[in-house]
Amino acid sequence: MKKKPLILVTNDDGIAAPGIRALIEVMKTLGDVIVVAPDSPQSGKGHAVTIDATLFCNKINIDDQVTEEYSCSGTPADCVKLAVNEILKKKPDICVSGINHGSNSSVNVIYSGTMSAAVEAGIEGIPAIGFSLCDFSWDADFEAIKAYVKNITANALNNGIPKGVVLNVNFPKLEKENIKGIKICRQANARWVEEFDKRTNPQGREYYWLTGKFVNQDKGEDTDEWALANGYISVVPVQFDLTAHHAIQTLNTWNLND
Repeated sequence: MKKKPLILVTNDDGIAAPGIRALIEVMKTLGDVIVVAPDSPQSGKGHAVTIDATLFCNKINIDDQVTEEYSCSGTPADCVKLAVNEILKKKPDICVSGINHGSNSSVNVIYSGTMSAAVEAGIEGIPAIGFSLCDFSWDADFEAIKAYVKNITANALNNGIPKGVVLNVNFPKLEKENIKGIKICRQANARWVEEFDKRTNPQGREYYWLTGKFVNQDKGEDTDEWALANGYISVVPVQFDLTAHHAIQTLNTWNLND
Protein backbone atom coordinates (compact mmCIF):
# COMPACT_ATOMS: atom_id res chain seq x y z
CA MET A 1 0.00 0.00 0.00
CA LYS A 2 1.32 3.42 -0.98
CA LYS A 3 2.19 5.57 2.01
CA LYS A 4 0.12 8.70 2.44
CA PRO A 5 1.98 11.98 1.87
CA LEU A 6 2.65 14.20 4.88
CA ILE A 7 1.10 17.62 4.31
CA LEU A 8 2.00 20.75 6.29
CA VAL A 9 -0.81 23.32 6.33
CA THR A 10 -0.35 26.94 7.35
CA ASN A 11 -1.73 30.41 6.56
CA ASP A 12 -1.59 34.09 7.52
CA ASP A 13 -5.23 34.73 8.50
CA GLY A 14 -4.94 32.69 11.70
CA ILE A 15 -5.56 29.08 12.58
CA ALA A 16 -9.31 29.57 13.10
CA ALA A 17 -9.92 31.32 9.76
CA PRO A 18 -12.50 29.69 7.46
CA GLY A 19 -9.95 29.61 4.63
CA ILE A 20 -7.48 27.36 6.41
CA ARG A 21 -10.29 25.15 7.71
CA ALA A 22 -11.43 24.64 4.09
CA LEU A 23 -7.86 23.88 3.03
CA ILE A 24 -7.48 21.34 5.83
CA GLU A 25 -10.71 19.63 4.75
CA VAL A 26 -9.34 19.18 1.22
CA MET A 27 -5.87 18.08 2.34
CA LYS A 28 -7.33 15.35 4.57
CA THR A 29 -8.49 13.61 1.38
CA LEU A 30 -4.92 13.56 0.04
CA GLY A 31 -2.73 12.64 3.00
CA ASP A 32 -1.80 13.01 6.65
CA VAL A 33 -2.18 16.60 7.78
CA ILE A 34 -0.26 18.60 10.36
CA VAL A 35 -1.26 22.22 10.92
CA VAL A 36 1.08 24.92 12.24
CA ALA A 37 -0.50 28.35 11.85
CA PRO A 38 -0.55 31.78 13.53
CA ASP A 39 -2.78 32.26 16.55
CA SER A 40 -3.99 35.60 15.14
CA PRO A 41 -4.19 37.34 11.73
CA GLN A 42 -0.79 38.10 10.16
CA SER A 43 -1.83 39.55 6.80
CA GLY A 44 0.72 41.82 5.16
CA LYS A 45 3.58 40.57 7.32
CA GLY A 46 5.49 39.39 4.27
CA HIS A 47 8.52 37.28 5.16
CA ALA A 48 8.99 38.76 8.62
CA VAL A 49 10.50 36.48 11.26
CA THR A 50 10.51 36.92 15.04
CA ILE A 51 14.00 37.63 16.38
CA ASP A 52 13.40 39.99 19.31
CA ALA A 53 10.55 38.31 21.17
CA THR A 54 9.60 34.91 22.53
CA LEU A 55 7.67 32.47 20.38
CA PHE A 56 4.88 30.32 21.78
CA CYS A 57 3.56 27.24 20.02
CA ASN A 58 0.66 25.38 21.62
CA LYS A 59 -0.91 22.11 20.56
CA ILE A 60 -4.65 22.64 20.16
CA ASN A 61 -7.68 20.67 18.98
CA ILE A 62 -10.03 22.36 16.54
CA ASP A 63 -10.57 19.40 14.19
CA ASP A 64 -10.63 15.86 15.58
CA GLN A 65 -9.81 14.45 12.15
CA VAL A 66 -6.43 16.24 11.93
CA THR A 67 -3.37 14.40 13.23
CA GLU A 68 -1.89 17.44 14.96
CA GLU A 69 -2.60 21.17 15.13
CA TYR A 70 -0.36 23.86 16.58
CA SER A 71 -1.16 27.51 17.21
CA CYS A 72 1.91 29.76 16.96
CA SER A 73 2.34 33.30 18.28
CA GLY A 74 4.66 34.23 15.40
CA THR A 75 4.46 35.04 11.72
CA PRO A 76 3.66 32.64 8.86
CA ALA A 77 7.38 32.23 8.16
CA ASP A 78 7.94 31.49 11.86
CA CYS A 79 5.28 28.77 11.65
CA VAL A 80 7.09 26.96 8.85
CA LYS A 81 10.46 27.30 10.57
CA LEU A 82 9.07 25.87 13.80
CA ALA A 83 7.27 23.08 11.97
CA VAL A 84 10.39 21.97 10.11
CA ASN A 85 12.88 22.37 12.96
CA GLU A 86 10.89 21.51 16.10
CA ILE A 87 7.57 19.81 15.42
CA LEU A 88 7.88 17.48 12.46
CA LYS A 89 10.02 14.35 12.69
CA LYS A 90 10.66 14.53 8.94
CA LYS A 91 10.18 17.04 6.16
CA PRO A 92 6.65 17.09 4.77
CA ASP A 93 6.01 16.00 1.21
CA ILE A 94 4.34 19.33 0.52
CA CYS A 95 3.42 22.57 2.29
CA VAL A 96 0.17 24.34 1.41
CA SER A 97 -0.59 27.84 2.66
CA GLY A 98 -3.99 29.54 2.73
CA ILE A 99 -6.65 29.60 1.59
CA ASN A 100 -6.11 33.33 1.94
CA HIS A 101 -9.08 35.65 2.30
CA GLY A 102 -8.16 38.06 -0.52
CA SER A 103 -6.00 38.22 -3.62
CA ASN A 104 -2.25 37.65 -3.63
CA SER A 105 -1.78 38.21 -7.36
CA SER A 106 0.84 40.40 -9.00
CA VAL A 107 3.07 42.44 -6.65
CA ASN A 108 0.97 41.39 -3.66
CA VAL A 109 3.13 38.27 -3.53
CA ILE A 110 5.83 40.49 -1.96
CA TYR A 111 3.64 41.59 0.95
CA SER A 112 1.76 38.34 1.46
CA GLY A 113 2.20 36.30 4.60
CA THR A 114 0.44 33.44 2.83
CA MET A 115 3.01 33.33 0.06
CA SER A 116 5.92 33.98 2.43
CA ALA A 117 5.03 30.81 4.31
CA ALA A 118 5.10 28.91 1.02
CA VAL A 119 8.39 30.55 0.05
CA GLU A 120 9.91 29.64 3.42
CA ALA A 121 8.94 26.02 2.79
CA GLY A 122 10.49 26.25 -0.67
CA ILE A 123 13.74 27.54 0.82
CA GLU A 124 13.72 24.45 3.04
CA GLY A 125 13.47 22.26 -0.08
CA ILE A 126 9.79 21.45 0.43
CA PRO A 127 7.38 21.66 -2.54
CA ALA A 128 4.96 24.46 -1.68
CA ILE A 129 1.81 26.18 -2.89
CA GLY A 130 0.05 29.33 -1.72
CA PHE A 131 -3.72 29.47 -2.33
CA SER A 132 -5.78 32.68 -2.30
CA LEU A 133 -9.39 33.56 -3.07
CA CYS A 134 -10.22 37.05 -4.33
CA ASP A 135 -12.73 37.65 -1.54
CA PHE A 136 -11.64 39.49 1.60
CA SER A 137 -14.80 38.61 3.51
CA TRP A 138 -14.40 36.46 6.61
CA ASP A 139 -17.53 34.63 5.41
CA ALA A 140 -16.07 33.94 1.95
CA ASP A 141 -17.45 30.80 0.26
CA PHE A 142 -14.67 28.31 -0.53
CA GLU A 143 -16.91 25.49 -1.79
CA ALA A 144 -16.55 26.44 -5.46
CA ILE A 145 -12.76 26.07 -5.42
CA LYS A 146 -12.16 22.99 -3.28
CA ALA A 147 -12.01 20.59 -6.23
CA TYR A 148 -9.44 22.84 -7.93
CA VAL A 149 -7.35 23.04 -4.76
CA LYS A 150 -7.33 19.25 -4.59
CA ASN A 151 -6.46 18.85 -8.25
CA ILE A 152 -3.57 21.32 -8.19
CA THR A 153 -2.13 19.83 -5.00
CA ALA A 154 -2.46 16.27 -6.29
CA ASN A 155 -0.66 17.26 -9.48
CA ALA A 156 2.13 18.85 -7.45
CA LEU A 157 2.48 15.69 -5.37
CA ASN A 158 2.46 13.40 -8.41
CA ASN A 159 4.59 15.46 -10.78
CA GLY A 160 6.75 17.51 -8.43
CA ILE A 161 7.35 21.27 -8.54
CA PRO A 162 10.51 22.54 -10.26
CA LYS A 163 13.40 23.07 -7.84
CA GLY A 164 13.59 26.60 -6.45
CA VAL A 165 9.97 27.34 -7.39
CA VAL A 166 6.75 27.69 -5.40
CA LEU A 167 3.28 28.11 -6.87
CA ASN A 168 1.12 31.19 -6.33
CA VAL A 169 -2.49 30.19 -7.01
CA ASN A 170 -5.30 32.75 -7.05
CA PHE A 171 -9.00 32.06 -7.53
CA PRO A 172 -11.56 34.53 -8.90
CA LYS A 173 -14.63 35.17 -6.78
CA LEU A 174 -17.08 33.25 -8.95
CA GLU A 175 -19.59 30.44 -8.73
CA LYS A 176 -18.10 27.08 -9.73
CA GLU A 177 -19.99 26.95 -13.02
CA ASN A 178 -18.59 30.35 -14.01
CA ILE A 179 -14.92 29.46 -13.52
CA LYS A 180 -13.48 28.91 -17.01
CA GLY A 181 -10.46 26.86 -15.99
CA ILE A 182 -6.81 27.24 -14.98
CA LYS A 183 -4.14 29.34 -16.68
CA ILE A 184 -0.40 29.22 -16.06
CA CYS A 185 0.56 32.89 -15.92
CA ARG A 186 3.27 35.40 -15.30
CA GLN A 187 3.04 38.00 -12.56
CA ALA A 188 1.38 41.16 -13.84
CA ASN A 189 3.25 44.46 -13.78
CA ALA A 190 0.95 46.19 -11.29
CA ARG A 191 1.44 48.17 -8.10
CA TRP A 192 -0.22 49.94 -5.22
CA VAL A 193 -0.48 53.73 -5.47
CA GLU A 194 -0.44 54.66 -1.81
CA GLU A 195 -1.72 57.61 0.12
CA PHE A 196 -1.55 58.36 3.82
CA ASP A 197 -4.52 59.80 5.64
CA LYS A 198 -2.91 62.15 8.17
CA ARG A 199 -4.84 62.75 11.39
CA THR A 200 -4.35 64.07 14.90
CA ASN A 201 -5.27 62.13 18.03
CA PRO A 202 -6.95 63.70 21.10
CA GLN A 203 -3.51 64.24 22.66
CA GLY A 204 -2.42 66.32 19.67
CA ARG A 205 -0.08 63.70 18.21
CA GLU A 206 -0.16 63.18 14.46
CA TYR A 207 -0.72 59.70 13.06
CA TYR A 208 -1.38 58.07 9.69
CA TRP A 209 -3.71 55.51 8.09
CA LEU A 210 -2.37 53.84 4.95
CA THR A 211 -4.79 53.98 2.02
CA GLY A 212 -4.43 53.64 -1.73
CA LYS A 213 -5.54 51.85 -4.86
CA PHE A 214 -4.24 48.95 -6.91
CA VAL A 215 -3.22 49.93 -10.45
CA ASN A 216 -2.60 47.34 -13.16
CA GLN A 217 -0.18 48.79 -15.72
CA ASP A 218 0.08 45.53 -17.65
CA LYS A 219 -1.99 45.02 -20.81
CA GLY A 220 -0.75 41.48 -21.44
CA GLU A 221 -3.19 38.59 -21.68
CA ASP A 222 -0.74 36.12 -20.13
CA THR A 223 -0.80 37.62 -16.63
CA ASP A 224 -2.46 36.62 -13.37
CA GLU A 225 -4.48 39.84 -13.31
CA TRP A 226 -5.87 39.19 -16.80
CA ALA A 227 -6.72 35.59 -15.93
CA LEU A 228 -8.58 36.54 -12.76
CA ALA A 229 -10.45 39.38 -14.48
CA ASN A 230 -11.57 36.99 -17.21
CA GLY A 231 -12.83 34.15 -15.03
CA TYR A 232 -9.74 31.94 -14.83
CA ILE A 233 -7.71 30.57 -11.93
CA SER A 234 -4.16 31.89 -12.14
CA VAL A 235 -1.11 29.77 -11.34
CA VAL A 236 2.18 31.67 -11.23
CA PRO A 237 5.49 29.87 -10.65
CA VAL A 238 7.43 32.07 -8.23
CA GLN A 239 11.16 31.80 -7.58
CA PHE A 240 12.89 32.90 -4.39
CA ASP A 241 16.23 33.51 -6.11
CA LEU A 242 15.82 37.27 -6.47
CA THR A 243 18.92 37.70 -8.63
CA ALA A 244 18.21 39.83 -11.72
CA HIS A 245 20.34 37.60 -13.93
CA HIS A 246 19.66 39.71 -17.01
CA ALA A 247 21.32 42.72 -15.33
CA ILE A 248 24.65 41.05 -14.51
CA GLN A 249 26.16 41.68 -17.93
CA THR A 250 25.19 45.36 -17.80
CA LEU A 251 26.64 45.85 -14.32
CA ASN A 252 29.88 44.22 -15.42
CA THR A 253 30.38 47.17 -17.82
CA TRP A 254 30.59 49.61 -14.91
CA ASN A 255 34.04 50.80 -13.80
CA LEU A 256 33.62 49.52 -10.28
CA ASN A 257 37.26 48.60 -9.69
CA ASP A 258 38.85 51.83 -10.94
